[in-house]
Amino acid sequence: MDKETIKQELKTHHKNFISAIDSLSEGDFLFTPEGKWNAGQQLDHIYRSVAVLVLAMRIPKPAMKIIIGKANRPSRTYEGLIEKYQQKLSGGGKAQGKFIPSQITFQQKNKWLEKLYAVVEKLSTRIDDFSEEELEQYIMPHPLLGKLTLREMMFFTIYHVQHHQRLAIKNVDVS
Repeated sequence: MDKETIKQELKTHHKNFISAIDSLSEGDFLFTPEGKWNAGQQLDHIYRSVAVLVLAMRIPKPAMKIIIGKANRPSRTYEGLIEKYQQKLSGGGKAQGKFIPSQITFQQKNKWLEKLYAVVEKLSTRIDDFSEEELEQYIMPHPLLGKLTLREMMFFTIYHVQHHQRLAIKNVDVS
């Protein structure tokens, strides 16, 4: 997947997520199945995930190479990365630390949807700062998947929002 396709996929799937969350009634938005996150928490988790990526991509490139290192292998395919993520989830992998969401009230929903939209736009702009080759060279740590190339991190971000949209809708369907 090239840079332009990545940017389009990021925007499309985050807009779909935003629309799905926006369409929920107050009861559905706040419904929390036993041991699961409600839709507001799904929203907060996605926001946190994208926002930290935007911040990390602001690190100057020379510093990024020194601090994190550079790739010693080519990027996995989109499908290969998703397979690895699903294996980690099946093995009990869960969000930790700063990625554990807070509660968002129904009254805060629109503000958080706007924040998510804005941070996805910033991510798209940040991608423009990297060439196709640099998406393969630079790496970032992922708390569950280890070191990923920037391209893989974008693949993850595309899939991640779809995964959490499915969870949010599934949870509402059982209410």
